[in-house]
Amino acid sequence: MPETTIETKTAATPDRSPAGSRAAGLVRPVRTVAILGAVGALVAAIALPAFASASGPATAAPVTTEQLAADNAQSIVVASEATQAPSAREQFTATTPDEIEKRKAEEAAAARAAAAAATVASASRPSIAGLALVAPGSGAVRYPVTSFTPGEGPGSGRGHEGWDMIAPEGTPIYAAADGTVTASAESIGGYGVSIMIMSNINGTMVETRYGHMVYGSRMVQAGEQVSAGQLIGLVGNTGNSYGSHLHFEVRIGGSVIDPEPWLAANAG
Repeated sequence: MPETTIETKTAATPDRSPAGSRAAGLVRPVRTVAILGAVGALVAAIALPAFASASGPATAAPVTTEQLAADNAQSIVVASEATQAPSAREQFTATTPDEIEKRKAEEAAAARAAAAAATVASASRPSIAGLALVAPGSGAVRYPVTSFTPGEGPGSGRGHEGWDMIAPEGTPIYAAADGTVTASAESIGGYGVSIMIMSNINGTMVETRYGHMVYGSRMVQAGEQVSAGQLIGLVGNTGNSYGSHLHFEVRIGGSVIDPEPWLAANAG
């Protein structure tokens, strides 16, 4: 009997039929696409977090030029209590020709007085040896000079507001009443070397002024207390003066009164 050969097809034997060849041809492209897709996914997984970290949050608002300017702007703090430095310039308030001339005359007199005061500043005080430190007499009011020749009084029409008590230079001057020295200087306007005293006499405030004294002869200073008849200076010829004398003024309530009758009525 002829042998009959029977071929048995196993799983390991490739299918070489036309249908098998076509299936194998389809598998290879699909496998390639799958591999490429896996590689792309891996690259995306690595790259995207880094890109997100570098780019910042997607929701961050855009920065404007105004914001940048505000962030970089400089500021300065100015003290609220800053004050203007005081001006050192002199004030000149005279407006009319007469006022200007008067002001110039006063300034010239003050300059002369200052120069004279500077000259005697280094010299010793005029000697008071042999002079009585207290005026003779008694009472709340005393004559400021005990030996003198009466001169011009107030109301002469040239602004003279006191009584000129003419006496030699160096004659002692005494306080007319107890009181407080309100001014004492080597130059006070036209008074020259002068002293001013405020007194309470029987309840009435009385101011007495003593002008044209000798440079360096003032015995008291502003703020000191004096007694009636106390030696305060010496007769001189300073300021707006025509000769050696004491210019003595009395003011009550700010008004000028004639010292001659006032002394006659009140001095002891």
